[in-house]
Order: sequence, then structure tokens, then C-alpha cells
Amino acid sequence: MTDASSRPAFGSDAAPAAAPTLSERLDRLPFTRVHLRVLTGSGIGWALDAMDVGLISFIIAALAAQWSLAPGETAWIASIGFVGMAIGASVGGLLADRFGRRHVFALTLLVYGLATGASALVGGLAALLVLRFFVGLGLGAELPVASTYVSEFAPARMRGRLIVILEAFWAVGWTLAALIGYLVIPASADGWRWAFALGAIPAVYALVVRWGLPESARWLERRGRFTQADAVVRRFEDAAGVAPVTAPGRPTVPPAAAASLGQRLGALWSREFRVRTACLWLVWFCVNFSYYGAFIWIPSILVAQGYDLVRSFGFTLLITLAQLPGYAVAAWLIEVWGRRTTLSVFLVGSAASAIFFGTAGSPGAVIAAGMALSFFNLGAWGALYAVTPEMYPTSLRATGSGWAAGVGRIASIVAPLTVPPLLLAGGAPVLFVVFAVFFAIAAGAAWGLVDRRGAALDDR
Repeated sequence: MTDASSRPAFGSDAAPAAAPTLSERLDRLPFTRVHLRVLTGSGIGWALDAMDVGLISFIIAALAAQWSLAPGETAWIASIGFVGMAIGASVGGLLADRFGRRHVFALTLLVYGLATGASALVGGLAALLVLRFFVGLGLGAELPVASTYVSEFAPARMRGRLIVILEAFWAVGWTLAALIGYLVIPASADGWRWAFALGAIPAVYALVVRWGLPESARWLERRGRFTQADAVVRRFEDAAGVAPVTAPGRPTVPPAAAASLGQRLGALWSREFRVRTACLWLVWFCVNFSYYGAFIWIPSILVAQGYDLVRSFGFTLLITLAQLPGYAVAAWLIEVWGRRTTLSVFLVGSAASAIFFGTAGSPGAVIAAGMALSFFNLGAWGALYAVTPEMYPTSLRATGSGWAAGVGRIASIVAPLTVPPLLLAGGAPVLFVVFAVFFAIAAGAAWGLVDRRGAALDDR
């Protein structure tokens, strides 16, 4: 309850203080149960995405033996999904800026959940490739939309940390995939089908997202829907026990008319944003190339080095567990060191770990190097997802995030296809040196980004 002494006395000439903007109201809040609901609701969707991406690395290793697939064919199983992801990320961001974050988030979960479930029924490579494209379409659109959605609710002082925590759900999903890969896939000839069937869970979860989470208040305000935006913010204020303002308050920014596709894409390369867009795209491209080139192929590389399927999947499970402490450290450092420093340091660590993994010989060295690679690489992912939505204002946020992710997905298409020839040319040492070079380039490009630690989202 507001204290009476804080109000102007009757008859006073003092002008009442201006009502806070919607952005100021969101930024003044403590972390509440409604924030937790938004974070966990989005994070579960994120974990289910990771489970699907992780499962394909184990399924590829199983199908290569069961269907007698050539390396080029197995590479396409991974890459065709990333073709869909590249398109989905670009289109999903545009749709989210036009139609809202929550609706697009739910739609993407539905698309890829249904396509993954249908993959359990395929009888040949061609049908699997078609369905993997649709899986990628939904998955690619979901990730940048989810990070944009959470960032627009998070108070400025903890925004980076919350986005890294959101990204940490990826490790939960990948760990689930590793457990399914270790326990379910080798259990029978149809183990991979059961793995795909489990991946259909997001189709059900999409209904929870659609009806259980609020629309972004910042997006509603930007579209001129002030009453709805105010109602959403009041839910957070009520949960925090903060006295609401007596009126909806001043708009953070004036409402905008719907911009065309060309106008929004052109704005990403305007004088104000061109440097950060170029650097952001370069970081996304390089990190995607090294991450997906390495982690999609690690189970198959270990099998090729003489480890049996069960042992290879067991090693991968241990390697995956190191992702969680990587996220935890990044979540702490990102509000201490800032975005750019944290991102760059974790990328340098990723480069060193990649070289270590490529030259590891003994099982202990393979596990240690793989865990280091998981720790640094996934910590870098957390920092990258935190910094990306902060590069643009609300009117461009999902578009900018989606196109950066889409450019990154181009690298994730190319990377799995380059692994077989690189392995043939120089084996794992050459392959992982290439990955290290890409990590190093990304570490340098990170310094071209704007560090917005503690700043309001729409401050330019």
C-alpha cells in the first residue's frame, strides 16, 4: 500500500510525479512467481527442443548400422533439419513481431512435435528427410521467439541471468536425449522409433503454452494495445505486492504501425544497427558451425574410433552432464563481467577444448575433453542468447533475433556435411582444429556487440 506521506499535500502547488512507463514498471519488479511461470513454461519448451535435436545424433548412429547408410546419407539426416531451422528462425521472428510472441511460440511447438512423432512411423530415408525438414521448421522458429519472449518480461538488472537460465533448459533436454539414447535406442531394433515417439510430447505442451502464459506486455504496448499491456503488467505487480499505478502510465514508445517485411529487414542494416547485426550474424554462424558439427557427430565419431554403441552413448551422456555447470557459471558471470566479456571468454575456452578433444586418445581424456567442450560451449550459448534480444528495440527484437539465428542455421546445415570429408582428410585432429578456428573467430566478433547489462530494453 502506498504511504500517504509520499503523496502531495492537499492544496500543494507541487505537480504530481509522472506515471512510470510500462518498461519502468517491469524493471522495478522483483522476481515473482509469475516470472517463474514464464521462465519455466518457456524453458520446458526449450528443453523439449533440445531433446529432439539431441536424439537425432543418437538415432543417426543407430540408423547408420540398421539401414546400412553411407556417411553422406547420415549427414543429410542432420542437415535437412537445419535447412528447416534456418527458414523457421527467419520466418518465426518476423511472425512474432507481427502476430505476437505467445501464439508463434505455441505454433512452433505444435509443428515440430507432430513431425517428430510422425518420424517414428517412417520406413525409409526419403520420408524421414521430409519430416526432419518440418521438425527443423518448427524448432528453428521456436528458439529465438522464446528468448525474446522471456527477455521482454525480465527486469533489467537480472535479464541476462534469466536468459542464461532459460538456455540452461537446453542441457536438461540434451541430458534427456542422452538418457533415451543410452537406455531406449540400443534396447531393440525399434528403439529409435520409440525415441521419436517420445519427441512428440511438445505437441501436447503447445496447448499449455497457448493458454497458460501471457502475451508480451512490451509487444502489446508497441502494437497500441495499452489496456491489455497494462493488465499483463498488473498481474506481475500483484504477484510482487507492488502497488500498481493509478493509470496505465506513459507509453515506453509510441505505438507503431505494422511494418512490411522489407522495412524490418532494412532496419537491421540501418546506420544504427549495421555493425551489431554484422557481428551478431558472424558469431551465430561460427558458433553454430562448431557446435553442431561437433555434437551431432560425437556419438558416431566415437563408434568409428572403436567404441561400441552402448559405450559411445555412455561417454556422450557424461559429456552432456557438463553443460549444466557451464550454464551456471555463465549465468553468474554475465551480470558480473557483462555480456561481451563472458561470451568471448567462453568461446576462447571452447576453442581450446576443441583442440584437446581432437587429440584425446584414452577414454579418460576423451571424457575430460568432451566435458570441457560442453562446459565452455554451452556457457557461450547461454551468453549469446542473452545478448541477442538486447541488440534491437521491441519493434525489431524478434526479427533481429530470428534472422541472426537463421544465418547461424546456415552454418549448421553446412557443418554436418563437412564432417565426413574432413575426417577422411585428417581425422578427428584436423576436424576439431577447424572447429577451434571458428570458435576463435566468434570470440573476436563478440566485441562488436553492444553490452547492455542493466539497461532498459528499449534504450538505444
